[in-house]
Formats: sequence, structure tokens, C-alpha cells
Amino acid sequence: MVSSSHEALHRIFQEDPGLFARAARNLGATFPPPLSTVELSTDLTETRPLERRVDTLLQMNTEDGSFLLAVESQSEPDPRKPASWAYYLAYAYAKYRIPPVLLVVCADRGTATWTARQFDIGPRPWPSLTLRPLVLGPDDVPVIASPDEAARDIPLTVLSAALHRRDPDADAILNALAKALKGLSADDESTAATYIELMEQGLGKTPAAEIWRHLMAVDLSFFQSQTAQQLRAEGETKGRAEAVLVLLGHRGVEVSEEDRERIIGCGDPDVLDQWLKRALTATSTAEVFASAGEAGLAD
Repeated sequence: MVSSSHEALHRIFQEDPGLFARAARNLGATFPPPLSTVELSTDLTETRPLERRVDTLLQMNTEDGSFLLAVESQSEPDPRKPASWAYYLAYAYAKYRIPPVLLVVCADRGTATWTARQFDIGPRPWPSLTLRPLVLGPDDVPVIASPDEAARDIPLTVLSAALHRRDPDADAILNALAKALKGLSADDESTAATYIELMEQGLGKTPAAEIWRHLMAVDLSFFQSQTAQQLRAEGETKGRAEAVLVLLGHRGVEVSEEDRERIIGCGDPDVLDQWLKRALTATSTAEVFASAGEAGLAD
């Protein structure tokens, strides 16, 4: 039995599902009459934990009011994503009661083109949801190749380099960014280190990443980024290995190709220090390698 006017206004469609198509004509929406219907459970409660995480969610407070900015990083077209994005926006709006905006950042041009279209969710005659992401791709962010311009907006330069990482312009952007970062004061060291780390991550496994590593290696005292620390450690072990070889060569000790590879390939500075000390008096590489306790250090 219908218990209220609220119930009546939706239950009528259970009694006659075809009523929807007939009534919708008054709204200018033409739906074909149903051939059959299946009544589903009205309980939309999620009965098991389901992790849904937007990449970044920020409340932006402006003079014109507040809005939520949901930022997603997308590497390739994925037909499942529009539904997830719609869920994120609807849930965030229901939770915070603040209007949301979706920004999708794509380093791949094809993905940016795919993402920039309008996604209609619902049947063709009348989509109930229309998803309109804002999209930033390589063609939407300028190439920043001037150190002065880079210094004026370092975060935008980092984004420019990340989005253009596969382009020929990547080298110029990274050089401009490196010069801009070196021009920062000592008080900005922490900030610079943050952007250096973001740049390392943003370049991924591309040739541009090697360019960035080289720029960071030019002056190893330059900010303490993960790359700089790694390069410094690599430089120290390489220097020790080369010192062992130079000393042995100077003393006329024959070094086979196998022994040379072993020395160059050693990444343990303690072992290299031991080898360097032994190389002062050793008459063969066997004496360098075979001293008591060396095997344990080398392992």
C-alpha cells in the first residue's frame, strides 16, 4: 500500500515502467518504450570497503567563493575512468557541499585529446550526467626555455618540463630550470629540493631524465636532491676504483681485464679503501684481493 505522496511519485513507475517514455515526451526527451524491465534493489549502500582515491583534492578559497579541485594524472585512455571521475566529483560534492572541478594532467598528447572530450553518462536521448574535465597536456602548457622566465614561475617550469619530456624542447626547458634553481638563495634550499625531486619523478624513464641527471651532476654541491646524493655516492666509488687502477698501473702491476672489471664494478667504498691500501705494496692483484678479511668485506 502506498503510504505517502513521496512513495506515490516513484512507485507509479514500478507499476507501469512504460509511463517514463510517455511522460518524458513532455520534456522534449524521446525514449523508446521498454521491451522489458527488471526491478533492482534500491539499496545503493556499499556493503564492503571499496577504496576510491582521487590523486589530489584541494579546497580552493577565492574572492568569488570556494570550490574543490580534484586533480588526476592520466597516462593513457581508459574507458573506466569517466565513471570513476564522476563518482569522485559526486561524492566530494555530497561530502563537502562545495562545487568540484576536475583537472586531468596528461603528458601524452593522444591521452590529452581523449580526455578533453565531453563524457555523457546515461542513455543517448537524455544523459543524466555530463562530465567535462579540464585537461592540461603538452600543447596546453608553453615551453619555458628562458632562465629569467623560469625563475619567475618555477612550478610552471617544472610542469612544462614534465609535459614536454618527450619533446625536443625538453633539453632547453631543463637547462632553464637548472639555472633558475641555482639562482635561488640559501633560504630557498628546501623549496628547491622539493621541485628537484618532483622534476626527477615527472621525467620518468625518458632521455630527458638523463639530461636532468647530468645537469645535477655538474655541481655536486648543488641542492641535496636524491639524484645529487646518488651521483655523489657513485662518483666517490668510481673515483676510488680508478685510484686503485692508477696506482697498480704506476707500480707496474699487471691487471687483467677480469680484475679491472671487478675493481670498476665494486660499489662498496670500504672494500675499495682496503684495496687502495694494499695496492701500495702489492705485487699482484691476487695480493690486493686475497688479504685476510677481504672476502667478507667484498660480500
